[in-house]
Amino acid sequence: MLIQNLKLFCIVVDKIIMWLGKGASVMMPVLAFIVVFEVAARYLFNAPTIWAYDTSLFLFGYIAALGGAYAQQRKAHINVDILYITVSPNVKNIFNLISFSLGIFFLIIVFYVSFGKFNEAIEYDYRRESEWAPAMWHFWVMLCIASTLFIMQLVKDIILELYHLITGRELFEKEVTNGY
Repeated sequence: MLIQNLKLFCIVVDKIIMWLGKGASVMMPVLAFIVVFEVAARYLFNAPTIWAYDTSLFLFGYIAALGGAYAQQRKAHINVDILYITVSPNVKNIFNLISFSLGIFFLIIVFYVSFGKFNEAIEYDYRRESEWAPAMWHFWVMLCIASTLFIMQLVKDIILELYHLITGRELFEKEVTNGY
């Protein structure tokens, strides 16, 4: 029963992170369009917008923050390979458990600070210091969501590492893809 619940948790986290990661990637062309639009408006038509800079900053922050958990899922974050590839699988599991735990600790701090900033932004109506002056609260909400998603991904990874460390087997069987 416990193993089935662990598998279900891992599958649900994988699906959520995959969809939100792909959703964040859809924002990249929107960001590129906004930047190109602003450059054209400013330099071709001598009519800069008041919203493009702030919008592009927010979108870039959203993409980077929401992409963190997706990058973790895809194992796209960097390792110190010179040490990592020379040790046994069990030592790799221990290295991963330590780094994932430190990541969770850091992300809890990010969540805590972001939640406090969200409350301040609502209470004091914080806005960007620009001509457009958009509200800031949504950015702090997004950081709370992104840090929670990243924590969920790291917890899933810890489950997989612990299972492998304890049993010597993978929680999920690797699929054979006929050499592709």
